[in-house]
Amino acid sequence: MEDEVNRAAQARKGSPFLNTAQAAFYVGLSHRTLEKMRLTGDGPRFRKHGRYVRYHIDDLDSWSQGERRDSTSDKGGLS
Repeated sequence: MEDEVNRAAQARKGSPFLNTAQAAFYVGLSHRTLEKMRLTGDGPRFRKHGRYVRYHIDDLDSWSQGERRDSTSDKGGLS
């Protein structure tokens, strides 16, 4: 838990816009997983700034909150 708090605090010190590697670190996934999720539409919302993909910290937090489960059999989002 402390690691998560430190990771969030570190990310929030700079710009609220994170690149894929930074966003992946923030949510605790690999950048490849985040890229695949972006292609399938299963991941957090992202923005295109020119040719660059950026994730806003608020969008990452919102997505993470939506992924909350009560059990491993919980499909989520049905509450």
